[in-house]
Amino acid sequence: MAEPIRVLLVDDHQVVRRGLRTFLEVQDDIDVVGEAADGDSCVERAEELRPDVVLMDVRMPGSDGIDALRRLRERGNPARVLVITSFTERRTVVPALRAGASGYVYKDIDPDALAGAIRSVHAGHILLQPEVADALLADEPGEGAPGRAGSLTEREREVLGLIADGHSNREIARTLVLSEKTVKTHVSNILMKLDVVDRTQAALWAVRHGLT
Repeated sequence: MAEPIRVLLVDDHQVVRRGLRTFLEVQDDIDVVGEAADGDSCVERAEELRPDVVLMDVRMPGSDGIDALRRLRERGNPARVLVITSFTERRTVVPALRAGASGYVYKDIDPDALAGAIRSVHAGHILLQPEVADALLADEPGEGAPGRAGSLTEREREVLGLIADGHSNREIARTLVLSEKTVKTHVSNILMKLDVVDRTQAALWAVRHGLT
């Protein structure tokens, strides 16, 4: 039997953390290993506990979730970060994704869907609630969008679409009947052509410019 997914809860409201813990602890495959109330303690606890997934709000007193995301990435912490928040504005969504979040959901999400989201980001997928994608699509494509999209080959566009749909390299390889090494090469070319630093930003770019 697979090891349970180790989750760190990060929210400045104790009642929210308690509610999340109460629900998640009844899941057979999820283990809440710790809690934190702000960005600073999140980074410290993540280094200490090495969770698989950090379930984190973005707006907190002092050091917020965006800062914590950047610091976790700078330290090379392998935890996947799933943002759970009540803030729906693009000015919150986009910085979180650019800082390295693997998913973004709202606090009104169905509890079972939240457990599924944790499993999804743990599996290596990028997850956006439909409302989040709608918020991103509300922004008009930049002037460089047509040119950058046109520089992609047909195969690279296929790979990019699957990345945006949340598929891992292994799943993309199976879907397109390619080797994982070939998929990695395509991903590297996509990142270079789009001038983005990781697959999360590539997925965000694809969603914003209608390539999904």
